Amino acid sequence: MTAEAGPADRTEGQDSAREKAQAQRPWLRLDKRLIAVDLVQLVAAQLPTLVAVAVFDVPPTLESLWPVVIIAGIGVATSVNNIVRWIKTRYRVTEEYVERRTGLFVRRYRSVRRDRIRSVDSQANLRMRVAGLRVVYFGAGQQNTAGEQALSLNAVSKKTAQRLRRELTGAGEEPAGTEPDGDVFARVRYRWVVYNIFNVWAYAAAVGLLVSAFVLATTFGIDLWGPAARVFDPDVLGWGGAVALALPAVGAVGVGSLAVSFFTGYWKFTLSRVTTDGGTVLRTRQGLLRTREVNRDDARLRGAKLTEPLLWRWMGLTETSVITTGLSVWSDAPVILPRGPRSVARQVVDRVLGEEERPLDAGLARHPAGALRRRLLWASLFTGTVVAGTAWSGAMTDAVGPDAWWITAVVLGPVALLLALAAYRALGHAVAGAYLVMRSGMMSRGTAALRRHAVSGVAVRQSLLQRRMGLASVTVTTAAGEGAYEALDMAVDDALSFAADGPPGILEPFLVREGPRNR
Repeated sequence: MTAEAGPADRTEGQDSAREKAQAQRPWLRLDKRLIAVDLVQLVAAQLPTLVAVAVFDVPPTLESLWPVVIIAGIGVATSVNNIVRWIKTRYRVTEEYVERRTGLFVRRYRSVRRDRIRSVDSQANLRMRVAGLRVVYFGAGQQNTAGEQALSLNAVSKKTAQRLRRELTGAGEEPAGTEPDGDVFARVRYRWVVYNIFNVWAYAAAVGLLVSAFVLATTFGIDLWGPAARVFDPDVLGWGGAVALALPAVGAVGVGSLAVSFFTGYWKFTLSRVTTDGGTVLRTRQGLLRTREVNRDDARLRGAKLTEPLLWRWMGLTETSVITTGLSVWSDAPVILPRGPRSVARQVVDRVLGEEERPLDAGLARHPAGALRRRLLWASLFTGTVVAGTAWSGAMTDAVGPDAWWITAVVLGPVALLLALAAYRALGHAVAGAYLVMRSGMMSRGTAALRRHAVSGVAVRQSLLQRRMGLASVTVTTAAGEGAYEALDMAVDDALSFAADGPPGILEPFLVREGPRNR
């Protein structure tokens, strides 16, 4: 008499065999060339101290050498940390998971299911490129809006990085005869450096560079403080003259720093669509000292977005990004172009989306006057609150003068009203073929084109003030990009129509269509 195994027994046996096979997969080390790279970094970190003592005769005391000692200490700590990380880190790729375990005093284990991996990207700084190493990032869907960092391997060989990308994304090799850059949509235009250097961050970069340079120069016995104090002496120039001279000088240093950053960051930048055995990917390659390659699966592409801060908007500039699953919105991975002219960005987006409707060129419906009144009301309330606080402070304390309240009103009032007008002019929405188009934003205007089939939910909301003004806002949710996009302060009828026409079929069970009335 024989007994046959039932379906449950066979399933348990298959699961057991799968678990056994996974357990037998070997744990691998990071590439051993990482040790050589760190040893070189360890030696290089000591060079400033040696040069200061041997060449510039700086006394070998902590008081004299503390800046270069800090540099050496950081270099030593980084190198030792990387060596320990190489010793204690293991990873493996099984049929279901990518796993990594690391840590010396606190052991950490992390895994990502292979079916959750949306992208496998790599980058390398100069010393890693020389050594043939790459840092590999595994992008998974759960990191879209949660801010979770991607699982990474730092570092593996270039060959291993390419193998992991093929194995985990199904990208395969590029077919024979395919151009290395594929169908190129855009290349870097170095004249765009002008658009990327004139902003407030130039002063922040300049301050960091100048402070570092002055401190290091002092360590090597070079006095930069004296000449700078004589050039910008307020006793000679007056405070107004000193500030008028210092601001352009510091700004020039910052502009130069941002220019260098632009050229090194976007060196040989290309945006292309590459055909592989597993389909097509949208690929960006860039970088001089630190190279970076990001592949975005076209099958996961859900739309595009143009972001225009207020100053950029006046200059006709925009930042261009794609709405896709599997890429963190907190990283630069969704960005597909350097900051540049809006007209060029629209042309590139049209080619990327490959749609005849050209959703970002669609005419957007203007929002009702109630939306403007709402923004003017909030601007007036904000201005009134600040003015009242200033008046109270002037009457009750000596913190501000008694006339400060009307000066605040004269300065802040027009600015707040102009910003309210700018926020109203930014509003717009449309249903453009297969896409929903939504635009809004005061200080930073965003125009998003989202595929209708990518919408997973829709919400129509009204605050008490909106209800009294006959307004409503529509929020559509999606698994891609920022997770939710809004069309703000629409007329109620327009909001309901947009919500019904946007995501196909989602609201149909809840709609009551008005039929012809009987007379």
